[in-house]
Amino acid sequence: MPESIQLTILIPLYNEDESLPELHDWIVRVVTENHYTYEILFVDDGSTDTSWEVIEQLARRNPHVRGIRFNRNYGKTAALQAGFQAVRGQVVITMDADLQDSPDEIPELYRMVTEDKYDLVSGWKQKRYDPITKTLPTKLFNAVSRWVSGVPLHDFNCGLKAYRQKVVKTIAPALYGDMHRNLPIVANWNGFGRIGEKVVQHRARKYGTTKFGLERFVNGFLDVLVIGFVQKFSKRPMHFFGTFGTLSFFVGSVLAIWLIVEKLINIAQGVKFRNVTDNPLFFFGLVAIILGVQLFLAGFLGEMLVRQSLGKSNDTLIAERVGFLENKVPM
Repeated sequence: MPESIQLTILIPLYNEDESLPELHDWIVRVVTENHYTYEILFVDDGSTDTSWEVIEQLARRNPHVRGIRFNRNYGKTAALQAGFQAVRGQVVITMDADLQDSPDEIPELYRMVTEDKYDLVSGWKQKRYDPITKTLPTKLFNAVSRWVSGVPLHDFNCGLKAYRQKVVKTIAPALYGDMHRNLPIVANWNGFGRIGEKVVQHRARKYGTTKFGLERFVNGFLDVLVIGFVQKFSKRPMHFFGTFGTLSFFVGSVLAIWLIVEKLINIAQGVKFRNVTDNPLFFFGLVAIILGVQLFLAGFLGEMLVRQSLGKSNDTLIAERVGFLENKVPM
């Protein structure tokens, strides 16, 4: 298989052994009809069922299939990160393994990236087959994401997306936690501003049960806020902590000096006065000074960490590979 191919279909999964053969055959039919050079890359996020055995069988049957298996469950973000680092296609399409994403969407997503020159195209499940306990939090999450990021998408969390290869190679090292919900935001803030959207079909789940609970929405809201902060200040933490630290130190110092000067003036004029430590404003000023120093030091330490930070590798997460030139994991 050539090192540079037209299309990679990247599928992160966890305990989806029932759906994998059907999904594989559906994808193969679509890409064959459209004459794409392709690879299908499965990333098994520590499944406890027979998902990895199914992937190995598919790889033996189809040389275009590759697989990565984690030694335990690390989450969808880690699975996408490992996949992004391994993809070879000029266009990368991600989809879930549960058959709720339709491979029939692949040709149009590919065309939007290659012909319309989008950096990223996100699927929009306009009509969803989910209960209101999922659809309502999703709408709120998407509204907050649009407000924080300025990226005008309706559905940030849709697993069906298409990327230019350069996008995934650029953002992969920056992913951690649960950032898979906010990949359009991460891409936009890394300079890839041509982000499009396509209405896609949302199919009812055919096998198994969902692997995500309601806590994902709380985590999603927090992640949006964190990404907003990190993207704005990660390269210059002193601008954030130093600004507030300097302001706090200045206010506290002014209060302390004012109280001391006021006491000295009262002494000189023979006016009755109370001790500075009896005034609540003194303690407010003292706290402000201490807080200001701590914030300034936090900014300083942040600057040092940024300069010494190194990229991390996912090799320690990977237990096994299939379809790669070297399937063993480095020791």
